[in-house]
Amino acid sequence: MADQATRFFALFGGLIMMGVMALALRWTFGTGKDQPGPRIPDPDDPTGDGLLEEVSRVPTEAAAQVLRGRLVAAGIRATVGRTPDGYRLLVFPQDLVDAKLVLSGR
Repeated sequence: MADQATRFFALFGGLIMMGVMALALRWTFGTGKDQPGPRIPDPDDPTGDGLLEEVSRVPTEAAAQVLRGRLVAAGIRATVGRTPDGYRLLVFPQDLVDAKLVLSGR
């Protein structure tokens, strides 16, 4: 009788232990449903620049950095974005007119 009990616990004990481990791992790592999904692109913004507006487009990074430096010196926040055909200088919409004036040299 003791031999049958040993076999029973050896067989079902392993299965129970695997079930406990599966539940523990599921509880620990979860299903990922509470994670944020991928960012959905804005259909009204084909460039993907968000709030930024393009003020200039130049062929080299050096030229873009020079123009960005002029804008920063004038107190205008600007950033450089790379495109397949060159570099874009981007500013916030409220700074667009001032940025164009600074870059035109007026």
